Amino acid sequence: MSSFSGNLLVAQSGGPTPVINASLAGVIAEALNHEDEIVEILGGLNGIQGILHEQLIDLAEESQQTLRNLEHTPGAALGTCRYKVKKQEDFDRILQVFEAHNIRYFHYIGGNDSQDTAAKIDALAKERGYELRVIGVPKTIDNDLPLTDHCPGYGSVAKHIALTVREMSLDNAAMGRNDFVSVLEVMGRNAGWLAAASVLAQRQDKRDDSKNAAKNTHYSCSAPHIVLLPEVPFNADNFIRRVEEVLKTNLHCFVVVSEGVQDEAGNFLGADTTNTDAFGHAVLGGAGEYLRTLVEERFSGVKARASKLGIAQRAASHSASKTDVEEAKLCGREAVKAAVKGESGKMVIMSRTGKEQYGVETLLAPLADIANGVKAFPEKWIGEDKMSIHPDFARYALPLIQGELQLPYEQGLPRYAELSKKRVQRKLEAYPTA
Repeated sequence: MSSFSGNLLVAQSGGPTPVINASLAGVIAEALNHEDEIVEILGGLNGIQGILHEQLIDLAEESQQTLRNLEHTPGAALGTCRYKVKKQEDFDRILQVFEAHNIRYFHYIGGNDSQDTAAKIDALAKERGYELRVIGVPKTIDNDLPLTDHCPGYGSVAKHIALTVREMSLDNAAMGRNDFVSVLEVMGRNAGWLAAASVLAQRQDKRDDSKNAAKNTHYSCSAPHIVLLPEVPFNADNFIRRVEEVLKTNLHCFVVVSEGVQDEAGNFLGADTTNTDAFGHAVLGGAGEYLRTLVEERFSGVKARASKLGIAQRAASHSASKTDVEEAKLCGREAVKAAVKGESGKMVIMSRTGKEQYGVETLLAPLADIANGVKAFPEKWIGEDKMSIHPDFARYALPLIQGELQLPYEQGLPRYAELSKKRVQRKLEAYPTA
């Protein structure tokens, strides 16, 4: 036996992605390679909430076929949560659960808020003298985690958005007679990475032509014609002028808007400001309808339609990027390797290698530098007109959407994994529900 051995616990948190379960599969696969250091492989149901209530399952009981199918299964197989750990009692309870089940390795697959929780657990364990190794696994479709070049989940959703825009634009072109405006709302509260990904739908020759789009008044590039990001305050008059210019030379105008776009006074477009989520964030999801109404109010004889991808964009594993899936698995594996080597209080990040051919290497960054941070969409990639994306962005994003998975099908539909979820016996008294 190794001088440091114990059980491994992995959990998932926040909004699922098309590849969050690929990271889980990577953690499990690598953990099975370290029998001396890792005795049992446990999963926490519904993120940190399940850990608080000692809802643990034995992942070693899952079949190899189930683990293989995890790689292309959407949703969070372990269940997830958006619970903000604030009370000291909660942190005390987490450590009690870890001690009761001899948890010595902890991997939290999540985004900004989740890595904040992981950082605090690591700090508490050190303060109490409990030997624990905490390595976070990145997860977010928003691509806004600091320090890492990109995040698992982003490439697949970027691919799905670009595919959706390309298909919808063909439909819109058939319907339009220089009088049709289509608005597609995509996710992205604080950063415009997802909205920007829509430009990957443009043909290469049109992307090259768009280098001068911000300076010219000729807008014949393929969809999307207008992209609105949270990084740019929305001005209604400028937007309407642009729509008018596009319709002069196009059968239709295709607009992509991030759900997190705000006006110049800092108000979210069409958001429900009366309600907030568990983290105090405003409930978004009305930007597309806001723009549709604005267009129909300002134009006579112009039809406008609004669509919202919603959770469909983060659940579309059937169009996942193979590159994204492989990198998600890699991050899960590297997290376990790092913990076994003695690292703690860090998260796996990715860095690009080589200029001619795309590749990545994994590194580690302190959880404290990741927690609650946001990586904004770079200003250098925002067009001079503030409603377009510079072609250099495509060179960054195109490698992330490459490759397709060969999914197993059953009766015409993909076959997904479903964990058996064999429960681990509880050892503590029940914890009161918050």
